[in-house]
Amino acid sequence: MTEDSGPKPEIPYWHLWTDENGISRQTRCALTEFDLKGVGDAAAQWNNRQPRSEATVVVTVQPVGWVGEWHENPAPQWIVVLSGRWWIEAMDGTRIEQGAGEFSLGEDQGCSTVDGRKGHRSGTMGDVPAVLMTVQLHVPPQRRPCHLR
Repeated sequence: MTEDSGPKPEIPYWHLWTDENGISRQTRCALTEFDLKGVGDAAAQWNNRQPRSEATVVVTVQPVGWVGEWHENPAPQWIVVLSGRWWIEAMDGTRIEQGAGEFSLGEDQGCSTVDGRKGHRSGTMGDVPAVLMTVQLHVPPQRRPCHLR
């Protein structure tokens, strides 16, 4: 660690996951496993390397007033809000809201259907579209919160 690198970071994110009863839940987690080292010849920086896997990157623009009724994420995926605001509601009733620079891990595959609900609902907020970048991971979903640190 150098004098100006600061303390080891903790970067918060929300994890939408499926419990053993098939109910989607939201848990507040944090990326904490950072190493201080350079990339190439660059000065040292804090890096949190996630497990290697194949991935698909999708950028989506959700129009003003868009609502995605109950559905599951297509794959475990990191969802990064680039601009605008959106909300995500889990089957347990937890609703979160996110804006630019915030991100979540969508991993609600394999939910049960309960009272017409399965997975989550989501939608835009405000008077501008929500622009999201998803990094879909081609790995099996985990049924436990905060497993990526």
